[in-house]
Amino acid sequence: MLSQSIGEVKGVGEKLQAHLNELGLFTIEDLLFYFPYRYETYEIKPLTELIHNEKATIEGVLTAEPAVNYYGKKKSRLTMTLQVEQFAVKAVMFNRAFAKKQLHKGDTITVTGKWDQHRLQITVSQFKKGEAKSQDPIQPVYTLKESVTLKTLRKVIKAALDEHADEVTEILPEETMLSYKLPDRRQALLQMHYPESRIMLKHAKRRFIYEEFLVFQLKMQLLRKLHRESTKGNAQNYNNDQLTGFVQDLPFELTAAQKRSLAEILKDMKSPYRMNRLLQGDVGSGKTAVAAIALYASITIGKQGALMVPTEILAEQHYHSLSQMFAGRARVVLLTGSVKGKKRKEVLQSIQAHEVDIIVGTHALIQEEVEFNELGFVIVDEQHRFGVNQRRALRGKGLSPDVLFMTATPIPRTLAITAFGDMDVSVIDEMPAGRKPVETYWIKGEMTDRVLGFIEKVVRNGQQAYVICPLIEESDQLDIQNAVDLYQQIAEVYEPNISVGLMHGRLHNEEKEEVMKRFAENELQVLVSTTVVEVGVNVPNATVMVIHDAERFGLSQLHQLRGRVGRGHEQSYCILLADPKGDVGKERMRIMTETTDGFELSEQDLKLRGPGDFFGRKQSGLPEFKVGDMVHDYRALETARADAAEIIVNGSLVHDEQFRPLKELIEQDEHISGEILD
Repeated sequence: MLSQSIGEVKGVGEKLQAHLNELGLFTIEDLLFYFPYRYETYEIKPLTELIHNEKATIEGVLTAEPAVNYYGKKKSRLTMTLQVEQFAVKAVMFNRAFAKKQLHKGDTITVTGKWDQHRLQITVSQFKKGEAKSQDPIQPVYTLKESVTLKTLRKVIKAALDEHADEVTEILPEETMLSYKLPDRRQALLQMHYPESRIMLKHAKRRFIYEEFLVFQLKMQLLRKLHRESTKGNAQNYNNDQLTGFVQDLPFELTAAQKRSLAEILKDMKSPYRMNRLLQGDVGSGKTAVAAIALYASITIGKQGALMVPTEILAEQHYHSLSQMFAGRARVVLLTGSVKGKKRKEVLQSIQAHEVDIIVGTHALIQEEVEFNELGFVIVDEQHRFGVNQRRALRGKGLSPDVLFMTATPIPRTLAITAFGDMDVSVIDEMPAGRKPVETYWIKGEMTDRVLGFIEKVVRNGQQAYVICPLIEESDQLDIQNAVDLYQQIAEVYEPNISVGLMHGRLHNEEKEEVMKRFAENELQVLVSTTVVEVGVNVPNATVMVIHDAERFGLSQLHQLRGRVGRGHEQSYCILLADPKGDVGKERMRIMTETTDGFELSEQDLKLRGPGDFFGRKQSGLPEFKVGDMVHDYRALETARADAAEIIVNGSLVHDEQFRPLKELIEQDEHISGEILD
């Protein structure tokens, strides 16, 4: 029985069992599926295929006698040059001076160690005279804690495999395995721990990557089905003629991407289930226009709509733009914390009496005193800024309204379908005609004077500029100090002719709103700020964004900041002041100057930083996979997602006998209740 305690495995006593428990290994099954994170192999590869800073084995001929240098007590460094293919490779060994007597010019030797691609050098940990033996096995390397050695863990896993591998049963249908040419589960398991060859290991990994993704996606699709079916009878059969007239009267033509996203949203609204959709699009791609059209669709059948945004200034901007857009067609009202006293009472009464159609506001919208009258459609802007409970409270207020979340964070599709697996995702991936891309320049710190001169020139032309200070995570205090210092330096240069404002995280919300308002109204020409500059606030007159110490930011954050400018008709500029030391920092700056496509940038960011960093570890909520990597194996993720959707739609998981093992595995998840699978 694979559910038996790990203590049943030969050679595992009480003490070792306690240490294995620390690694999260409690049952025999845990042990069998504790996969290596890498493999040691003494396979000889061409130098061009070796990976910088990774372990490698090379074979070569000594071109001269080795040289030894002594330094310090009993410390030595042996250096030799090997002819490998057409290259001269330097090999260095520490504290093994004795090898000088064994190795001579003309000898063939095999060395294993850390490879330095840039210097064509290997730091040797093992060596032997003669050619490499190709039959050396590929050895598994596991994640360990101090209490358990690699040798012990290998021994225990080997014993568990010998005793229990036959009990491992297949969970994938035969048809799936044949169509993707996957090895069976038991065979793949043996190959994961003790691969016969690189090819066999590759197929074993492929099998477990697909299995992991499929199980995960099945759970996601089941939860999604549960969410949807918990609210039937939610179809909004909007008035098509009215909607068409509204779209035709808009002062701009929708892009193809906007039309596609709108069609997906309208289809959801007509379905009997509640909509739960994420609309993502780059800054300025026209998400709000699409959302407004969908809002209007709901109003044509007498429903109310709500738009919830993170800040008051953003709420005010949306209120003004929607009031213009819906003039004569719908009644729009604003509800934020600033609406107080008699005015607030009137607004609340008008909402309850259905005298207004669209309510724009901050999280004030979800307070108990707000009573909607037939709430049909809700838009939540920058959804990651709201807690799950706030979103739930809003849903609970109406008759299960359709909900559309919007974000300008260009989350790569790979992550969006995983992190938001229980949502449908629509993407606006093209810009409206006539928008000029922001020109981006990377400048080393010593050119700051030129940048200050450039800002002054722009302001004299009647435009405005942002100057952003980096976040120093260790200290909130230092952040503010940094911003204050920079503000004082800039104010000294510009004032009294040019007004400079300051914004940072310690200001109260009212103060932030006030500063932002003054900037929006051009009372301040230059705004020095930490990264609290609000997402989405529209200041079309701001055409310059200067980012100090830009190497401290990820690509997605730099792109978000750059999106604050380029919102009007004038050409806008983003200037990155950065002196990155490492290759990744330099690569980031290069990519920023070469592309303004947020989705392309986010994919690059993902490659440079990994998914954990992409969302910020604290709130990533991303699943941990043992073998699969969402970024690297995204094609398998897409395949598994499509397969999972088909299995759920067809009812195969519940009714088809060959899916029973998968169903039983999924039933073990505490989040999946039995009734979903009935």
